[in-house]
Amino acid sequence: MNENLTTNSIESFDAIVIGTGISGGWAAKELCENGLKTLVLERGRMVKHIEDYPTMNMDPWDFEHRGKKNPKELERQQVQNRSGYTTRPDTKHWFVDDIKHPYSEEKRFDWMRGYHVGGRSIMWGRHSYRWSDLDFEANKKDGHGVDWPIRYNDISKWYDKVEEFIGVSGENLGLPQLPDGKLSEPMELNCVEQDLRKSMAENFDGRVLTMGRIAHKTGNAIHEGRSNCQYRNRCMRGCPFGGYFSSNSSTLPAADRTGNMTLRPNSIAYEIVYDDETGKASGVKIIDTLTKEKIFYKASIIFCCASAMASSGILLQSKSKRFPNGLGNDSGELGHNIMDHHFKVGASATVEGFDDKYYKGRRPGGIYIPRFRNLDEKSEQKEFLRGYGYQGSASRSNWQRAVSEMSYGEDLKEELTKPGPWTIGLTAFGECLPYHENKVTLNYDKLDEWGLPTLHFDVEYKENEMKMRKDMQEQAVAMLNAAGFKDVQGYDAPCHPGIGIHEMGGARMGHDPKTSILNKYNQIHTVPNVYVTDGACMTSAACQNPSLTYMALTARAANYAAKEFNKNKK
Repeated sequence: MNENLTTNSIESFDAIVIGTGISGGWAAKELCENGLKTLVLERGRMVKHIEDYPTMNMDPWDFEHRGKKNPKELERQQVQNRSGYTTRPDTKHWFVDDIKHPYSEEKRFDWMRGYHVGGRSIMWGRHSYRWSDLDFEANKKDGHGVDWPIRYNDISKWYDKVEEFIGVSGENLGLPQLPDGKLSEPMELNCVEQDLRKSMAENFDGRVLTMGRIAHKTGNAIHEGRSNCQYRNRCMRGCPFGGYFSSNSSTLPAADRTGNMTLRPNSIAYEIVYDDETGKASGVKIIDTLTKEKIFYKASIIFCCASAMASSGILLQSKSKRFPNGLGNDSGELGHNIMDHHFKVGASATVEGFDDKYYKGRRPGGIYIPRFRNLDEKSEQKEFLRGYGYQGSASRSNWQRAVSEMSYGEDLKEELTKPGPWTIGLTAFGECLPYHENKVTLNYDKLDEWGLPTLHFDVEYKENEMKMRKDMQEQAVAMLNAAGFKDVQGYDAPCHPGIGIHEMGGARMGHDPKTSILNKYNQIHTVPNVYVTDGACMTSAACQNPSLTYMALTARAANYAAKEFNKNKK
């Protein structure tokens, strides 16, 4: 690329936010509400809430071939289709074409991306759990990775702020490993899930089953522009009711209402420019994907919220005389310590009885069993460090079971009008330790259509994760058997990093600039006006879904940045 052709924008901003997903939306909202003129960059297309959700109200019969995947597309997108859902006709428009946006892998890494305004906040799973000091202190206690520079008390009030704004439904349990939150009324457990909860309380000390804490609006709290969840379970298509939290329905409109936000889609941020004279970043270089123009935007503050892997890539590309190996990379840790939760392991069963019970609606979330391993001396495991939790649900099958029937006629039709048997499944999500050798690097031999280097992944699960998986399956089987369920089957399917879509690491927080990239306020140690608050900042992975923590860290960092900016402006 010829950098001499870069246009210097005549516009200058107080802040620039790179990315519009879970973290970027929160950075935009908080900076704008604190009075900062903020440019928000999105590499993908514009998506407007409601009007740009093309499949939001479609029924199965509205899709060509009833929603069956196109074999030609599957053959073309073999890497993308490994996930099983990113090529589905009802949601494929949210996921990038991996042929157009390639990456490479030393070991299998399933990178699921969404390039559009709102990012993966449109498609996320919405489970929202706080981390505890068990998680923030883990690295220091067992010696893996580096110590977090914060503890639970540093972000508890920001968890409060985020939960109240996005709307999280669920049940407070009083568990030290899963701190209580500002929750609205939980969705209901069905009769089989209630039965399993009762059995667990009777048969297992320290194990609790609860309805998942999910970012769906319930109760009477008012959230501007949003209504309560309608139990359609079409969330990943985009919700016209705003029943669940997304940047499009919530944080970006809040930022826009201030009059301080300039949203610029179709803008690939590829370099954060370092100024040797000031010792700070001066702005961001972008490529306009429509005009192919390269533009440099100036700002006093920069928030990198492009997603863990993309932010790591941007920082690695941001080279200068001072930082030849990437912005802020004195430690050599940039791009390292990549983590993702491992799952696809657990058990399922059929349930006898409850034939007179059913449920109504399509509940958009399932049950949750919080971590119960390695909490204290009593629950300590010799075979592995850290722990895991379970997600799952119980349901009854319906007429679709006719696919496997080999009989015909009136009796079959009569039988299929009745609900089928109850089944239940538990899937565990386990923590991955932060390994330095798990890394992402720039591949200059495989450029994208903009002439930029692509990402190359070298990430794997190791011995601790494999030993943990054995227990994850065994305990799922034990809990279902103890409940008296039938045909209990454990499973442990192949699972590779990325598929959990909880990528973390690459620009971790820490006390020491010699071993980490970011400080306790998510600032780059050596470039303090650049903040990284998406998954790249994570120092360990815990076993809970991480998005709520991204949002809390972002809100905290953005308010700190705004306070410092406004103080210096006086």
